[in-house]
Amino acid sequence: MTSVNISTTKNTVTVNGETSVVTVATQGPQGASTAIDSSSAVDNSIVYYHQSSGTFKADDTTTKLTLVNGGNF
Repeated sequence: MTSVNISTTKNTVTVNGETSVVTVATQGPQGASTAIDSSSAVDNSIVYYHQSSGTFKADDTTTKLTLVNGGNF
């Protein structure tokens, strides 16, 4: 009989159901990990980068409707 032992975790995906935040971690020099915060997402939310928190966000302030009605281009 062959025995297999796995002693290291190379890749992980963590989902926090309370805040709808998904964190993905992979082995190797990929750079900084950036979270996606969709806890305030609504229908037609658009994902954007929020520099002060260092995360990508989808919320009710940036949607298709807010870009079309009064958005700056």
